[in-house]
Amino acid sequence: MLARGLDGVDEWERRWRPFEVDATLRVDDAAANAALEELVQRLHDNYPFFHPDYAGQMLKPPHPVALAAYLTAARINPNNHALDGGPATAALEQEAVAQLAQMFGYQTHLGHLTSSGTIANLEALWVASRLHPGKRIAFSSEAHYTHARMCEVLGIETAVLPVDAGGRLHVEALAKCGGEIGTVVVTPGTTAAGAVDDVYAVTNLAHERGWRVHADAAYGGFFTLIAALPEAEMNHASWAALAACDSIVVDPHKHGLQPYGCGCVLFADPSVGALYKHDSPYTYFTSRDLHLGEISLECSRAGAAAAALWTTLRVLPLRAHEGLGPVLLACRRAAIAACDRADEGALLTSVVRPELDIIALAPMRRGERAKASTVSARTETLFTNLMRDRERPFYVAKWRVGGGLIGNVLPTVEWDQVGCTVLRSVLMKPEHGAAVDDVVAALERWPSLSE
Repeated sequence: MLARGLDGVDEWERRWRPFEVDATLRVDDAAANAALEELVQRLHDNYPFFHPDYAGQMLKPPHPVALAAYLTAARINPNNHALDGGPATAALEQEAVAQLAQMFGYQTHLGHLTSSGTIANLEALWVASRLHPGKRIAFSSEAHYTHARMCEVLGIETAVLPVDAGGRLHVEALAKCGGEIGTVVVTPGTTAAGAVDDVYAVTNLAHERGWRVHADAAYGGFFTLIAALPEAEMNHASWAALAACDSIVVDPHKHGLQPYGCGCVLFADPSVGALYKHDSPYTYFTSRDLHLGEISLECSRAGAAAAALWTTLRVLPLRAHEGLGPVLLACRRAAIAACDRADEGALLTSVVRPELDIIALAPMRRGERAKASTVSARTETLFTNLMRDRERPFYVAKWRVGGGLIGNVLPTVEWDQVGCTVLRSVLMKPEHGAAVDDVVAALERWPSLSE
């Protein structure tokens, strides 16, 4: 695929007169090969993100189609800030972003790709602060830390709200808030445990109070494709309510199978574009059409990211029963199966029931009364030993459960310390479905390792 793409770019380049590459850019072939060989060796110092035995952080390789498309466009190196820097990829970006907006049920939209979910959230919160100046932005204690950080950058006061036993924003606590709130952040898929806030209840309440609602769907957003499927066992009402949110962030570089970095911010009301208005007399001059830099806080952005997403959506469309839908359903089923398998074994205790593809398990027998320090020590031992197993290593992650979740989860734990470290596993590759029994069996080794 990559050869086909690069051959096509080479054919395009031959439309212009030939020229000699300047001597200052030439490098010795042997030196270049040696540098690449050294790079490859350095890259071996990585965990096997591509493999189903890696079920740790939110990492997986991009789809080969996305990678081939990215590298093909990167040969040209377009900049999607202005149409002058990337007319073709700017059009691809607008088309791909429109598909994402349609996925969430937006009838109208304004949006663009970003270099990350953090920057996408920054833009959404910046717009919210401009529309409700002086008002607080509310989010749960389990929301991504980027919201507190970006509010600090923007100089916005925040309201951190408690969560329920599932790690979801406590709607009753939100209902007690008053006119000091301007925007509420909902998270359909927290990055710790994949908890899905009750978007339906929050949007209804917010519309009564005149609050904006921003959905940080950076991780979970693509699951809206399968939320209505009975076998997915999801709360469809919350996902359908995303269409009622004022802004949405989603990260194609997570479940959209894209290379880093590819985030996206969407606004339901296109008129917010007026807030971005600025002048750059040396930038926007070849077209009277909208330049993406005119609706973005970022300037230079890789047109290759737009090319990769657009191409991927051509072969893996945003549909429930084909394209990306079955990929997501496989991940969702893996998480359900892993949790059920752990419950059957009685050697692991679920911290929360998975709502997406993230499982969180404590190394303690069902109903066991154990100190938080003991559970944490078991977790640390198991985490290290699994990774160092010479015959078949498994790679999982850890989650320090604390804050508002203390007292809401793990009812038999004696909280002798602030927080309790448990095992967390992200089953975000469809191949994880075939590895569920092995992963859970590996986690059940803790008694032989720690006692």
